[in-house]
Amino acid sequence: MWQDDPSDPVARVRAFLDRAGYGGSIHETEDTIFTVEDASRAVGAPPEEILKSLVLMVDGTPVLALLSGVNRVDLRKVQRLRGARKVKMADAAWVFSYSGFRIGGVPPVGYPEQLPALLDEDLYRHAVVWAAAGTDHAFFPVPPEELERLTGGQRADIRKESA
Repeated sequence: MWQDDPSDPVARVRAFLDRAGYGGSIHETEDTIFTVEDASRAVGAPPEEILKSLVLMVDGTPVLALLSGVNRVDLRKVQRLRGARKVKMADAAWVFSYSGFRIGGVPPVGYPEQLPALLDEDLYRHAVVWAAAGTDHAFFPVPPEELERLTGGQRADIRKESA
């Protein structure tokens, strides 16, 4: 389970990043980063550079979908990619009970065990994306290539195409 204080989600994310050799820092703000628009204002970056960390249930197993704030995940693409029968969004209560992270502050790292991660191709258009760091008041900048290393994730096309 957790090696760090489970009651302090930002400390857990910080401890993970430190152990992984991440060179950046976590920023905290009084402003909320609950929505992409909130995060964009608080961070001072366009919505495209805000990272969405979504927990999916893929045949009952949690998987992270990491996307640009302006994109939506295509569950059918994830289903095909993972060879799964059923893919759905994890509900907020499950995410909190499993991870201690609340929706609006779900980070890409810092879980009891690192979740398999799918990083959308579109993230790699940006030099840096801004990820939640465990609460809706903490965030950190990370290049997509570094995010891939930190999560052990897979680069993939998982976003819904625009209509």
